[in-house]
Amino acid sequence: VEEIKKMKIGDPLDRSTDHGPQNHKAHMDKLLEYCETGVKEGATLVYGGKQVDRPGFFMEPTVFTGVEDHMFIAKEESFGPVMRANDTEYGLASGVFTRDINKAMYVSERLEAGTVFVNTYNKTDVASPFGGFKQSGFGKDLGEDALLEYLKTKAVTVEY
Repeated sequence: VEEIKKMKIGDPLDRSTDHGPQNHKAHMDKLLEYCETGVKEGATLVYGGKQVDRPGFFMEPTVFTGVEDHMFIAKEESFGPVMRANDTEYGLASGVFTRDINKAMYVSERLEAGTVFVNTYNKTDVASPFGGFKQSGFGKDLGEDALLEYLKTKAVTVEY
């Protein structure tokens, strides 16, 4: 939570921004509803869960604890700054924050997500493939892996 409090919320075109706005009011309303539902179902809202008091659809980064597998916020993908791991049918991106590199690698290996950020979030490079696991899609954007989407690979085995 201390690291999340340091996040800069703002203009997505400013490279110092950690988290930009949601893309429209309906999405912001959906995120706020997710947070309300999480609290109603018994999860503890540790940080965030509200719209930032400024023009635009900016959502506070949000952290829940005490989330159980049957809860709505554990099952549904919010596409917002709401955190959870693995026991979900989605797996686009994830983040690990720790000073222990061994712990970071241990957790990263076990996270079922196409991208794992360690001690940062949303810092991407065009050479690094980006894409999800499970219901978060297939294939990759960016990097050499993205080019594979345009190829038809064929294996021909001949015995004579």
